[in-house]
Amino acid sequence: MQQTGKWLRVAALSAVPVAVAGILGIPSASSAAAPVGDGVYTLASASSGKCVNVIGGSTANGGLLGQIACDPAVGAQQFRVVAQSGGFGLVNGGSGKCVDVPYSSTVSGEQLWQWTCGGSANQTWTFTASTASTDRYLIRSASSGLCVSNKDGSTSGGNPIVQEPCADIARMQWRFNPTGSTPPPTTPPPSETPTVAADGTGRYRTVQAAIDAVPTNNTQRVTITIKPGTYRQVVRVPSNKPHITLRGLGSGPSNTLLVFNNSANSHGTSGSASMFVDGANFVAENLTISNDFDENSTSSGHQAVALHLNADRAVLRNVRLLGDQDTFLVNDRTRAYMVNSYVEGTVDFVFGGGTIVIDRSTVHEKRSTGGTITAASTPVEKAYGFLFYRSTITGTGSNNTNLGRPWRQGAQVLYRESSLGSTIKNSQPWTNMGDSTWQNARFREYRNTGSGAVVNSNRPQLTDAQAANYTPQRYLAGTDGWNPM
Repeated sequence: MQQTGKWLRVAALSAVPVAVAGILGIPSASSAAAPVGDGVYTLASASSGKCVNVIGGSTANGGLLGQIACDPAVGAQQFRVVAQSGGFGLVNGGSGKCVDVPYSSTVSGEQLWQWTCGGSANQTWTFTASTASTDRYLIRSASSGLCVSNKDGSTSGGNPIVQEPCADIARMQWRFNPTGSTPPPTTPPPSETPTVAADGTGRYRTVQAAIDAVPTNNTQRVTITIKPGTYRQVVRVPSNKPHITLRGLGSGPSNTLLVFNNSANSHGTSGSASMFVDGANFVAENLTISNDFDENSTSSGHQAVALHLNADRAVLRNVRLLGDQDTFLVNDRTRAYMVNSYVEGTVDFVFGGGTIVIDRSTVHEKRSTGGTITAASTPVEKAYGFLFYRSTITGTGSNNTNLGRPWRQGAQVLYRESSLGSTIKNSQPWTNMGDSTWQNARFREYRNTGSGAVVNSNRPQLTDAQAANYTPQRYLAGTDGWNPM
């Protein structure tokens, strides 16, 4: 984003196969009932019959795991299976945080805890069917290589849940018991014809052709399923085609790529997007939207938008947005909820005057020299702009990335209960943009953690009383009470 002279400017996951035979060198048990992506389960120990629980129902980072008498109605015992990084995350239903190996420890006996979800190796697990116990699984960490265990096989309530060297024994065998909140799989059976397939096995070869076929001013939701592959075309969802869902059919969002390479040099910033969405009630699931413009190909005009979102009540679940400068334009008409997703860029890569909650997602500054994450242009009369909630902020550089700068003086940005990595500038994470100063913008933080979450006079914090008015629900409610969470 240029300071002057520029254009005036989640959770249904696909059902996925479970990693079984070969992970531990143990053949799969044919009678085991495999957990599926987006399924919600209690995890019952074969040694005690008790279930994994976040002790005390904590919602804080670092809340420890223990065991307790099973009750599938208790959120602290519910875990949603989420496909990620060749394995699975386990998201707690009470806190929204993920089962995590503390500090990527490789120590046997380390008690497991919960942390803000970020899709990292220490939050990624593989499931292997037990050959010694029917319908049970070993749960192995992608980070440490150790397995989830009920410490010493105890039957005591509150006994710690730890990691240990994997063995097919009772204290490391877990039954995934579906809860009443488990939704049906969202991915059609493999035999079903996808709506879009580049290889000709679908009804349409391009995403745009499928959108064009939707009746104008449709009143019912239309779900367009997209076979894994790369689709290089600018995609437009016009305002007269609401209620459209685009859903990738791969085992993860990286399998389905919607990409183009326009830039501000040829199309202006607002016109450079790989995807434009104006239709209300839009949903994107389990896919990647990218702009792969090569900044070295021009001397200027490096802004290159992946997604230009200008739609009310939009939802992005398990989506990746990839780009460099100005990756994600959240335009003025936007009210959106983004969850379990990933967005990366270099400069101002989340920007605009709309309202969005980015929940339990990873935001990554990919330039080693750092940059600025947000450039909000929230109108001063609008109460809510950008909320990063329970998310993870990462980067390749150290102490050189800004949380944001105000593209318009009324800009509103809040980082709340998120994990801020060492990439964030500790002493001065907010900066100016032209004549707009960060001190006169509405930039705040609240209860963040991590090495980039230092509190000082340059980092305004919400009080607990103020925070009650800056919840995700408040951001998204509008005048119609919308609550996609």
